[in-house]
Amino acid sequence: RGPKSLNTDLGLLKTTKVTERTAIQFRAEFFNVFNNVNFKLPNGTLTSASYGTITAAYDPRIIQFALKLTF
Repeated sequence: RGPKSLNTDLGLLKTTKVTERTAIQFRAEFFNVFNNVNFKLPNGTLTSASYGTITAAYDPRIIQFALKLTF
């Protein structure tokens, strides 16, 4: 058992026609959009001095942009 995890992802895109057969798509993707701290599992090694402690967390908010040309 470990701490709870809350993760919300969001993606936005806008497609714009340039000509009759050509279009450009702009995309923005946000992972962990609210930047919640999600801790990893506690140390489970019984002989370790840090047994039961949480020493790491998963990635913070990640944002990526993309531009796609279709023809």
